[in-house]
Amino acid sequence: MPQNLTVSIIQTPLHWEDKAANLQMLEEKIGSIEKTELIVLPEMFSTGFSMQPELLAETMHGYTVQWMQRIAADKKIILTGSVIIEENGAYFNRLIWMLPNGQFGYYDKRHLFAYAGEDKHYSAGSKRLIASVKGFRIHLQVCYDLRFPVWARQQVQEDGDAEYDVLIYVANWPERRSQAWRTLLQARAIENQCYVIGVNRVGEDGNGIYHSGNSMVVDAMGEVLFEQAHEPVIHTITLSKDALNEVRGKLPFLKDRDSFRIDG
Repeated sequence: MPQNLTVSIIQTPLHWEDKAANLQMLEEKIGSIEKTELIVLPEMFSTGFSMQPELLAETMHGYTVQWMQRIAADKKIILTGSVIIEENGAYFNRLIWMLPNGQFGYYDKRHLFAYAGEDKHYSAGSKRLIASVKGFRIHLQVCYDLRFPVWARQQVQEDGDAEYDVLIYVANWPERRSQAWRTLLQARAIENQCYVIGVNRVGEDGNGIYHSGNSMVVDAMGEVLFEQAHEPVIHTITLSKDALNEVRGKLPFLKDRDSFRIDG
């Protein structure tokens, strides 16, 4: 049987620092998706890219995580996106991978965007998260991580196989640097021979910064399977493991990659 994974991405404006409004809006959008297995939301989907974690952070037992658990259970899907989390007195830009049974994994953004002062308000993560679903291994990262290829690089496995099959970036990436966003998403797909999914917001945030979206799905050859700029969109696409394996089989470039170790 072919291995396929159906993924839905939600590119949307966000209500600035208004959790209730964002969660209501996103619940309506999620409810409109008829058949999917994984739904991907933007970075800081409940608040926008805010530097006020002292006012907005929740714990892992807070309302937004409970909302994710309820939505994933009701829709029988996996739900992922990042939120502002407080833990042991520190704040994290935390991507949560929520399963329909209420269990979850998480990834704390490694590369904090110092240009906007993110490093002054948040603590950096040190561990990667690679999840598994339906025979696909999925590597999860957040926005600015996209600029650092070593953090995403396929590492050598004992069996010689690729470490992961899909690389996901959730983002609040400004329009004025959209060329870098589009180019780097394609580069990460080509160099790692994987699908890449980038989910960005649209619209102006509370700091007057405009986001054009340009959410994309890219295949292992760097071909853009989907892209939408400027407008809100909900897009569902089915990824084929057979097609990915065919590329890797015909062009076994990963076998020649460098062996290295990432220190936390």
